[in-house]
Amino acid sequence: MHIIVVGLNYRTAPVEVRERFAFAEQELPKAIEMLKQTPSIMECVIVATCNRTELYAVVDRHVLCGHYIRHFMEQWFGMPRQTFTKYLYMYEDEAAIRHLFRVACGLDSMIIGETQILGQVRDAFLLAQRERATGTLFNMLFKQAVTLGKRAHTETSIGESAVSVSYAAVELGKRIFGGFGGKTALIVGAGKMGELTAKHLNASGIKRVLVANRTYERAVEFAGRLGGEPMRLEEAAARLAEADVVISSTGSREYVLMKAQVEQAMRSRPSRPLFLIDIAVPRDLDPAIADIPNVFLYDIDDLEGIVESNLEQRRKEAAKIETMIAAELEAFLSWYKTLGVVPLIRALQEKAEKIHTETMQSLTNKLPDLTDHERKVIRKLTKSIVNQMMHDPILRIKEMAGDKKAGEAMDWFVRLFALEDAIGQQETGPDSKTADARPDERPEAAGPVRKAAGRLAAATP
Repeated sequence: MHIIVVGLNYRTAPVEVRERFAFAEQELPKAIEMLKQTPSIMECVIVATCNRTELYAVVDRHVLCGHYIRHFMEQWFGMPRQTFTKYLYMYEDEAAIRHLFRVACGLDSMIIGETQILGQVRDAFLLAQRERATGTLFNMLFKQAVTLGKRAHTETSIGESAVSVSYAAVELGKRIFGGFGGKTALIVGAGKMGELTAKHLNASGIKRVLVANRTYERAVEFAGRLGGEPMRLEEAAARLAEADVVISSTGSREYVLMKAQVEQAMRSRPSRPLFLIDIAVPRDLDPAIADIPNVFLYDIDDLEGIVESNLEQRRKEAAKIETMIAAELEAFLSWYKTLGVVPLIRALQEKAEKIHTETMQSLTNKLPDLTDHERKVIRKLTKSIVNQMMHDPILRIKEMAGDKKAGEAMDWFVRLFALEDAIGQQETGPDSKTADARPDERPEAAGPVRKAAGRLAAATP
């Protein structure tokens, strides 16, 4: 099997393209189900943020996987692939794993080292897991990625400088006004990004905060934490004249503020500049607003480089994290290589345990006068002999699992220790998952090892 990722991000596609490939949160379960049913895909996770849309998959044939995933994107977004293929990137196997690790650590973000992406990767994985779209490989890989991301931020100082998209928005506002003392901010959208921005504004001395949200109760809750004033989303245009700073980050698929609405607000405040930052994808603010005199409109792509002074230190810390990523990649590949031999090792251990139990029973029958202490000593010593005899064969088969002839080595392992029956029982027993597997996941009936290890041992990433 192979691990791949197909996606686009802020480096490969401008915001007007990325917004066309945004997944609405409520649509993600359906999208995961549709992607899971795509040919050759055995596990999948969708990571969708304002700066990236990435489809991760475990596939049984990497040759056609890119074709199938692009076909899924055509169907889901209703666009011919010729219009978006040039914006896509695809990584396979080790490159895909390394990419996920870098994303989780914040090294692939617009603001290097930002922490929000870690939570987004974790949430994407948990959603896919709830939708039963993950299995052995992604359950291990994504948990490892999240753990690595946490380590990266606790064991290095990459997150110490206050840089994020929301922080960059506030820094840009300071450049326009020279400071926020006595200013009023209107936050449109009461989500996490809006709350982070509001916190930065408060720390920068903003005098007054207005909060507009589609769900009024959420606006009340949000404003209560900030000492702000809540309102309904449809009231925002009418209250626009009160604001000096507008930061919008809703999940709307249509503009929440149009050029005409801003023009009307500016008529009552011609001498006061209005600063708007649109950090939503799809965009919330009509791009034509930028043509209005004394109005400054920026979107999420304009934020790159705003906090360059803090990024230099983060780049130094990023080099340390790259070393951590290399170690985690090696650890995952080592685990992957041994995955195919797990059924063999378990079968050998179970067979050894059965022989040991039968031998102890025979000994008890032949020497009934043994005391409990004597039986305990004999059991312990004989168990030690069995474990020592198995130690080297188990170690060697793990080492050989990464060889090109791993399948042949495992076949010989089964034959040498006469494990054919034990492997067969694992495949057909009550805990077997073969019967529940999709047709293209079921191991071929071509020998005990192939059945036990399936495609997990057939190739390494």
